[in-house]
Amino acid sequence: MQHLLKATTFLVAAALAAPAFAQDDGGRLDIVVQPEPPGLMLGLVQNGPTQLVAGDIFESLLRYDTDLVPGPSLAKSWEISDDGLVYTFHLQEGVKWHDGEPFSADDVVFSADVFLRETHARLRASLAYVDKIEAPDANTVVFTLKEPFGPFINAFETGTMPIVPKHIYEGTDFANNPANATPIGTGPFKFDKWEKGSYIHLVKNEDYYIDGLPHLDEVFYRVIPDAAARAVAFETGEVDVLPGGSVENWDIPRLAAMDNVCTTGKGWEFFAPHAWMWLNNREGPTADKRFRQAVMYAMDREFMKDVVWNGYGKVATSPVSSRTNFYSDDTTMYNHDPEKAKALLAEMGYDGTEVRLLPLPYGETWQRWAEAVRQNLSEVGINVQIDSTDVAGWNEKTANWDYDMAFTYLYQYGDPALGVSRNYTADRIKKGSPWNNVEGYDNPELDAKWAAAATMVKPEDRAKIYAEIQKEIVDDVPVAWMQELEFPTIYRCNVQDLVTTGIGINDGPRNAWIKK
Repeated sequence: MQHLLKATTFLVAAALAAPAFAQDDGGRLDIVVQPEPPGLMLGLVQNGPTQLVAGDIFESLLRYDTDLVPGPSLAKSWEISDDGLVYTFHLQEGVKWHDGEPFSADDVVFSADVFLRETHARLRASLAYVDKIEAPDANTVVFTLKEPFGPFINAFETGTMPIVPKHIYEGTDFANNPANATPIGTGPFKFDKWEKGSYIHLVKNEDYYIDGLPHLDEVFYRVIPDAAARAVAFETGEVDVLPGGSVENWDIPRLAAMDNVCTTGKGWEFFAPHAWMWLNNREGPTADKRFRQAVMYAMDREFMKDVVWNGYGKVATSPVSSRTNFYSDDTTMYNHDPEKAKALLAEMGYDGTEVRLLPLPYGETWQRWAEAVRQNLSEVGINVQIDSTDVAGWNEKTANWDYDMAFTYLYQYGDPALGVSRNYTADRIKKGSPWNNVEGYDNPELDAKWAAAATMVKPEDRAKIYAEIQKEIVDDVPVAWMQELEFPTIYRCNVQDLVTTGIGINDGPRNAWIKK
């Protein structure tokens, strides 16, 4: 794929070229992290707060811009063979781990082939396509696949394939290695201190391999449990950045209107958070496709977007986000149509059986969203009981299929084969996890299409199959798609270049600087 190699070379040149204007060096950035991470060893923990902080400490081979185009990170260039089976990465030179030890291709092989195969379930699914990973020399890594896997080039994001130090983890109990408490990476910032319940402090990596980066001297991730208190901390200048989801939606317009305050919805393109309600396909009224279609027609999702989410986001029309590769809009559009909903309920003989709705326990916004759904459904005769619980209760109920309808949102990771199919194929129906096919949708014909699309080499062939999948699955309504979520980042306007990639603040401090 000569065109890909040329594009890669261009990206490297662009990334390493001198800036068009001078950036100011120095200073400190205070960023809210909520909730407090359970740990910072990114190879072991991949939840959102961990990725937010550890994305400054660890790196992978590539970064992805807001159009999901791969660019250099620990790899400075790469080639993909014409048959889609061999991925060759040429690594940056002079890279050091934070403890001063040299980084090499051996670290990449150990991370991907040993450490992450054991610890990282989501990556493990992609690595199942890999036959072998080799290091022909200290600066080259070669991944050879068993069969083509179209989205493999998207698997080298920091949270997906964090590279960990072989010299620290080889031969140890990964989960209990003492280094987990003081993580060591190759990233632009080093771990300094974690004051539990208060802050996590990172300091500039003076030996970072890209000249001139990072600009900042230090970053504090501030732990402030209460949403209202986080808003006050920003108003008073105690913090500089509120990542998406840090405050309730109704506070965003007020904070955004303050002097020297900017907002952006960018930086979520790689994750493309997609919200829906799981509809239990196994039993009760929700097992009938007509009931599930009635739910879609009954909801005024535009109203919910505009009122509950203050206009942030977009009504979802497919299991694939419009920000994710291979999205198709050639699907049934479920506009707000209560009469259609009533007709479908009458056709199936719905008798008013109560259905339980489980909100997502992530704040008042989600409770209001559940109330809006209950109101819409009651207007067409569906009897809804809201079954509220805490995070632990939500995890338990969804993982054990103890619900009728349940709110959730999941990331898509730039490609349907990485973040979408896992929610709809029968091989992902497994009790005990709230991150897979929880609704119990079973469609062997579509399972075959999901599998075929993942292994096609040509993007146009994959696009055709994914369009067919979306058209059919939207008619089945295994879940009630709600919204492509937008979580605006709120920050001081003198903070420059904070969001430059498709994962936003998770690796934003690398390039960020404070205008003086």
